[in-house]
Amino acid sequence: MIKAFAPYSVVAFNAAKLSENKMHDDTVAKKFGFTGGLVPGVDVFAYMSHAPLAVWGRAFLERGHMDGRFGKPIYDGETATVTAVERDGGLDIQIVSRGIICGTARATLPTAVSSANIDDFKLSTPPDNEKRPPADETSYKVGNWLNIRPFTFDAELQAEYLKSICEADPIYQKEGIIHPGTILRACNWALTHNAKMGPWIHVGSTLQHLSPGRVGEEISVRALVTKNHENKGHKIVELDALVIANKIPIARVTHVAIYEPRQVRAA
Repeated sequence: MIKAFAPYSVVAFNAAKLSENKMHDDTVAKKFGFTGGLVPGVDVFAYMSHAPLAVWGRAFLERGHMDGRFGKPIYDGETATVTAVERDGGLDIQIVSRGIICGTARATLPTAVSSANIDDFKLSTPPDNEKRPPADETSYKVGNWLNIRPFTFDAELQAEYLKSICEADPIYQKEGIIHPGTILRACNWALTHNAKMGPWIHVGSTLQHLSPGRVGEEISVRALVTKNHENKGHKIVELDALVIANKIPIARVTHVAIYEPRQVRAA
């Protein structure tokens, strides 16, 4: 039985204005034809992830699957509305801003918890920050393993993050569960910890929850570069990432990004 899901609106917030990725900076983003700095794709995914959590509850964070794609930008201060429709046992999700569909997702709830063998994902050491090579076909070569510098998400960071994405579900604060958006942000770091990127765009992720991660646990990522190709002038990289909390796999993610937009190449 699928529960009804009422439209869910947030006022989008660009928490990455000061990040190394200047696609979130108003001045730079306008050079690429955008109105302003882009709200990060990981946060757009986070907004949309509220729908399956509202419908399935904690089970979604234990074994849920969600495939999200971002087609149009969402900007700081805009209202973004998430809707979800039940179809074929899952949810078809949209996020709309300015009257435009900006992102879509498909969420399902498998009957059993998926598993992943941590030993199938190799350890590697990211370079020192100042020694990162440029993002290109070599640093993101198919077959390369990209790890992150492990981090711990404490209660203060959790509270700040939930506020920034307007997350209203109390489960994250009550149980200290790591948000899907935090999981995807860690996957972004598999890219940024291993190469020096210019302005870039996260275009989509497929997330399979394996087990809830929690505040205070050490989070790490082991990611395999599975694709590096060009499409419509954009250079695109795809990762198969395992996200780990205290040595326990919590999510497997297919993570896709334009690491060199065609506008950069044309400049």
